[in-house]
Amino acid sequence: MIAPIHFDHNTEIDMAPQTLDDSQRLNRLSVHQTATILDAMQAIDAGVSGIALVVNEGGKLIGLLTDGDLRRALISGHDINAPITPLLKPKFHQVSEATSRTESLDLMKAFSIGQLPIVDDEGFPKGLHLLHEIVQPRSLPNAAMILAGGKGTRLGKITQNLPKPMVQVAGRPILERIVLHFVGAGVRKIYLSVNHLAEVIEDHFQDGSRFGCEITYLREQEPLGTGGSLALLKDQNLQAPLIAMNGDLIAEFDVQRMLETHSEDNNQITVGTRTYTHEVPFGCLQLKGNRIARLVEKPAHREIINAGIYVLEPKVIQTVPLEFTPITDVIQAEMDRNDSVGIYPIDSWIDVGLPSQLAQARGIQ
Repeated sequence: MIAPIHFDHNTEIDMAPQTLDDSQRLNRLSVHQTATILDAMQAIDAGVSGIALVVNEGGKLIGLLTDGDLRRALISGHDINAPITPLLKPKFHQVSEATSRTESLDLMKAFSIGQLPIVDDEGFPKGLHLLHEIVQPRSLPNAAMILAGGKGTRLGKITQNLPKPMVQVAGRPILERIVLHFVGAGVRKIYLSVNHLAEVIEDHFQDGSRFGCEITYLREQEPLGTGGSLALLKDQNLQAPLIAMNGDLIAEFDVQRMLETHSEDNNQITVGTRTYTHEVPFGCLQLKGNRIARLVEKPAHREIINAGIYVLEPKVIQTVPLEFTPITDVIQAEMDRNDSVGIYPIDSWIDVGLPSQLAQARGIQ
């Protein structure tokens, strides 16, 4: 094992990487610019990341060496005790501590790189993104709440003996698709707010272990609405923003990026949004007095709509009354307090509230 590297100013390389499981790995895979090829090989072996971080006298990152770089050097005739300096490339990819995991992943995929160093504003190494780790969902501190207590009366006979969130799309209940989407993003704690035919949902999901999460059921003794059901979480001691979602949605969105946007924008509530386009099926007239000023054939009107997906700070939940409350009242109350309420665009989305919408969801899956 390589001992921690010390520099002239007696400062060790920082040992608090953000994305490494082994807290010592960053120090192990770092080598001084005067190191030999053998030193770099030992660092790569000790760091088990396939890469060595090359630092200067001050401890700042000045280059990278992969195991492939070293193998090619030896094959081309370099001595194993030769210095690594001639092997360093003048340009290499790195990201700041403020760069999100999503942006880092995009960069790694774009340039086909498996390792991406994280540096602070002064150029000191602070961590390392590894492709095989970053594509695996981390375990997020955030919980999710899925609102699954509605009766789904607009779906008629389909929901007489079945809760609307348990209606199947492509062989899988809508609610199960939502649960798996959250689990796939790293959410391990999920609350299900249930009421109508709650036992059907509870029998299917049980404690959540077979879906890779822990599920807690919040029973609405009477309908509380999309906002009031949040009050059932008041005694859950949430320590991180909650992501809440209606249980009758077929939606695709980046859970981690929505949470990051919420934090970056310092929001108290972030509302998932969609652009809704409504086309008037007739030619429309714009008048000036009794005269036609303009004729527009079948105009399309675009609106930004609430997609039924939210991120909320824990303190917001503490303000919600335990009574029937629409989520719009919760949002408006935050706005009235001049707290920040922001938006996050949802990629694809269908609200399965009508038979025609259910048919659409089943048709595109």
